[in-house]
Amino acid sequence: MTIAQAQPQPPAQHDADAVAIATFFEVSLDLLVIRELDGRVVRASPSWETILGHRPDEMEGRPLLRLLHPDDLAATRLSAVEVETRGPGDPVVGFINRYLHKAGGWRTLEWRSRRVGDRVYGVARDVTDRVAAERALLEAKTAAEVANQAKTDFLANMSHEIRTPLNGVIGIVDTLADTELTPPQREMVELVRGSGVVLERLVSDILDVSKIEAGQLEIEVRPFDLEAELDGIIDSAGLRARAAGLAFEVRRGGGAAGLFLGDSTRIQQVLANLLSNAVKFTARGRVGVRLDVADPVYPGGACLLTLEVSDTGVGFAPEQAAALFQRFSQADTTITRRFGGTGLGLSICKSLVEMMGGVIDVESTPGEGSRFRIELPLTRAAAAAPESRVAAPPRPANDRPLRVLLADDHPTNQRVVQLILGAQQAEVVTVADGVEALTAFKAGNFDLVLMDMQMPVMDGLAATRAIRAHEQAEPGRARTPVVMLSANAMARHRDEALAAGADLHVAKPITAAALLAGIAAVTG
Repeated sequence: MTIAQAQPQPPAQHDADAVAIATFFEVSLDLLVIRELDGRVVRASPSWETILGHRPDEMEGRPLLRLLHPDDLAATRLSAVEVETRGPGDPVVGFINRYLHKAGGWRTLEWRSRRVGDRVYGVARDVTDRVAAERALLEAKTAAEVANQAKTDFLANMSHEIRTPLNGVIGIVDTLADTELTPPQREMVELVRGSGVVLERLVSDILDVSKIEAGQLEIEVRPFDLEAELDGIIDSAGLRARAAGLAFEVRRGGGAAGLFLGDSTRIQQVLANLLSNAVKFTARGRVGVRLDVADPVYPGGACLLTLEVSDTGVGFAPEQAAALFQRFSQADTTITRRFGGTGLGLSICKSLVEMMGGVIDVESTPGEGSRFRIELPLTRAAAAAPESRVAAPPRPANDRPLRVLLADDHPTNQRVVQLILGAQQAEVVTVADGVEALTAFKAGNFDLVLMDMQMPVMDGLAATRAIRAHEQAEPGRARTPVVMLSANAMARHRDEALAAGADLHVAKPITAAALLAGIAAVTG
């Protein structure tokens, strides 16, 4: 410090600084205060009267804490200690508290304070309205989340209630289709089966939308054979296209061969939806699908999966493309009357593709057709067999039929399973609740347990846990595979089933093919 710096300021400069400070206090819209270390106010700005109704002369010489809300007293004292122990170079201390308005009521203030010498200088802003708005927004957000969860739970319950009788319809129709029928009877059976499939798809779409909105839809990454997983979808669409008199073109690139890591189920769902729409909206001409993988494209060595579905159908104008991927929306309101549908499929496809890190776009011309293009990142998996989701326990000896314990409280569902497994010469013992299932399991020798998740007295989860506990209590006893059959189709229901000790979760409605495939997976 130089001699010039150490000298006291001239009186004129001191007077100018005092005038500047007084002016600053007069013009400030925020609350300004200078206080002693003991809390007594030395100087307060006129804005105290504007904001809190207290004149500056009423503030001076009195403790600032006297106007503080009792609930904020402890926290404010801690902040005051922090202010008083910090030096000039330390960060400014900030805190929020509530002060009493002279006319009554509390105002919320946001403070910035610093100690200079033996005094504390503080500035406060009235944030009452902001805090109230934030609180209202948080309450609205919480209420919306509660309402959204209630809607999700409602849809999950509705899905269960619809899937349960639908399981009987589809199961009985599938079994009936395998019997000898006259041509008119077979036509009626196929009509019923087609209607059941449409209803099942509708229920699944509504449930998927609910999962997406609630953030409960999960992407499962596991090894899968890309071409093998998608061939069934493509072949099925080809059959429908040719039955409708359409040409069906398939182009596969060489890079699509081999194993990849990703969610094959969701990729199948997206491709199936696009192909179904292409066939539905094309009266004549062709439907085409292209499958290719460029390797590698993304950072880290990820491949680019390209799926294209094209058609010569009705098409739509470019300005209608944005609405196409919105929920409950279709490019043309006449589409619903002509072709049916809910307008959910493409919205779900877009959400799924984006959740998997990809993009989906569309090009279309009215009257000439459309082309949907999907690009997804996929990583090549090691050249090994895809992971099995269940361990394959020993199968029964070849000289006797499979002995199955079926626990389901719905008589129609019992009959469906009996018909499906009876055709495979399996022996089925049926019970109606979890308690009966546990009693039968302890008394019998079963190769497999088919367990409904929701049953009276004891549900399937509790019964499965009891079965696993009984097995552990008997040294040397082999683990009996349990397949959970449930009309609850949410991912959390599958996780609950596996956590309870089930080897596999199969969602209703159950087809013969799905049930037999599940049984084969867990029994070898």
